[in-house]
Amino acid sequence: MLRLLLMRHAKSDWNTPETGDHDRGLNPRGRTSATALGGWLRDHNYTPDTVISSTATRTAQTLERLQLNAPIQFTQRLYHASPSDMFDVLNSAKGSCVLILGHNPGIASCARDLLAQAPDHPRFNDYPTCATLIADFPIKGWSELQWRTGTAIDFAVPRDIIDP
Repeated sequence: MLRLLLMRHAKSDWNTPETGDHDRGLNPRGRTSATALGGWLRDHNYTPDTVISSTATRTAQTLERLQLNAPIQFTQRLYHASPSDMFDVLNSAKGSCVLILGHNPGIASCARDLLAQAPDHPRFNDYPTCATLIADFPIKGWSELQWRTGTAIDFAVPRDIIDP
């Protein structure tokens, strides 16, 4: 059994229009959300042994706030990746619990396509910033991954944790 943590980056700062999309950092709400999600992951023992992240500044800053103790691989392939690009990245991952950190709309579509059944959460389909899916797959290696085979274990958005 392998576990996937599929997370969208925290809320980014749009107040500096001269900053390009790739280089936008987090806004104050995003920083708070990422810190809260990191605590939630640790409290529930959803800690990855491998992290694969987009190269965008907002994903790097989200990771920094999560305070996870796992090796991180940054890849340009996850920057605005399609679900199939995310699948390919995950297909070559190592580790029994992998965190993929990326962007919408690809991350929401990928989450829907990986699961046999969506979790019962009102925000799952729009996958807001810092939304995080925890899913298990009945496989021994990520190269065996197939669409629509995952079981949703948990799903949270910052509001669930910060303002329950």
